[in-house]
Amino acid sequence: MASSKTPRIGFIEPVMRSIPEGWFWMGSADGRDDEKPVHRVWVDAFKLAAYQVTNAEYACFLETTRHPKPPSWDDSNFNHPKQPVVAVSWLDAMAYCEWLSRASGQRYRLPTEAEWERAARGGVEGSLYPWGDTQPEQVPDYAKRWKTGPEPVGLYSPNDYGLYNLGDNVHEWCADWYDPAYYAVSPERNPQGPPTGSRRASRGGSWRHHIKVTRTAARSSIPPEFKYADYGFRIAAKT
Repeated sequence: MASSKTPRIGFIEPVMRSIPEGWFWMGSADGRDDEKPVHRVWVDAFKLAAYQVTNAEYACFLETTRHPKPPSWDDSNFNHPKQPVVAVSWLDAMAYCEWLSRASGQRYRLPTEAEWERAARGGVEGSLYPWGDTQPEQVPDYAKRWKTGPEPVGLYSPNDYGLYNLGDNVHEWCADWYDPAYYAVSPERNPQGPPTGSRRASRGGSWRHHIKVTRTAARSSIPPEFKYADYGFRIAAKT
């Protein structure tokens, strides 16, 4: 860890929440085939960002590294400082984590699918969404939100672990390769996903889908080099 006297690259300190170790039931018996079978998983304690990485945070990374800007960076629908950064590939998200780790002296990374679902459930088993079983259309101001892009992060209540926007706003990249049949062979403790693949896993909702909020167990994936305007990320770290 760098001392307080060591010059540091400009960055915004992320707000992290502690997720306790424990068992939980991962997946959904009533969901898509890739969410089955429901299986018991142990996840070690870790930290997860309370918010999706914002444009303000990502701007520090761009300014310091001269990394290429996302395609939507100058689009007024997507460039509010408190909106989640979008149109970042999995590779871009990994580059950000590596940069922030060097800048802060803390080791940041993307969460695994198991960590993400453990955190999204907030210690409550069996609920469809991070807030419970209330259908998306009944969440506050549902009809008014996400018209032309994601909303600024943290506008509404967090889940029981203090995490915001887990089921909505943007899909969030995870560390894992994606395999629709992985749950049948997943280890019980700290699963990391398959060793290889062609698509990276992602979780959470999308502002541009017909249904804007995604169930906690729902899985998604795209190739790691793709950059979509409803894809962002949230960072994790060890406790």
